[in-house]
Amino acid sequence: MSELKIFLGPPGAGKGTQAIKIASEFGLAHISTGDMLRAHINNKTDLGKIAKSVMDEGQLVSDDLVIAMLVERLGSDDCKNGAILDGFPRTLPQAKSLEDIRNKFPVSKVFVFEVDEEELVQRILLRGQTSGRSDDTEESIKVRFEIYTQDTEPLIDFYNQQDKVFRIDAVGDIDKIYHDIAKHFN
Repeated sequence: MSELKIFLGPPGAGKGTQAIKIASEFGLAHISTGDMLRAHINNKTDLGKIAKSVMDEGQLVSDDLVIAMLVERLGSDDCKNGAILDGFPRTLPQAKSLEDIRNKFPVSKVFVFEVDEEELVQRILLRGQTSGRSDDTEESIKVRFEIYTQDTEPLIDFYNQQDKVFRIDAVGDIDKIYHDIAKHFN
């Protein structure tokens, strides 16, 4: 059975950077819902056009759309050993939707990346300058932090009640953070 590991944390906490390294090391798929959406945007699909307008305002794409994309993605061959979910779930309804597919893809661990807000703002602004991401602006960062606090932080309690949460200090050396995650991974 393919297990899912979830990386939770505010925007800019380093979830994607660490998910890529960990997925490669442990032979898992790295699934970033943000990357899936950006691929649609870059390919100018109908979904991409809708997603771009929503993301540029700092808002989240609808749960139904993201969940459908995720379920389809989990059926890919590279997910047979399991996957790391980077940026999903973001809300309690999304987390509960994973319960519906838990027989095939159970959530085994949830890694919560902790970084203070000032550090995150600087990271995201730098990322926006270097990667050209149109959603990395001061205005959208403020909206995304509010959404994270309101919608995503409750997931920590949800998964903590299931004894699946591992807190990660996501400030400092990337390799040190990687080793902190890896020691709790299996």
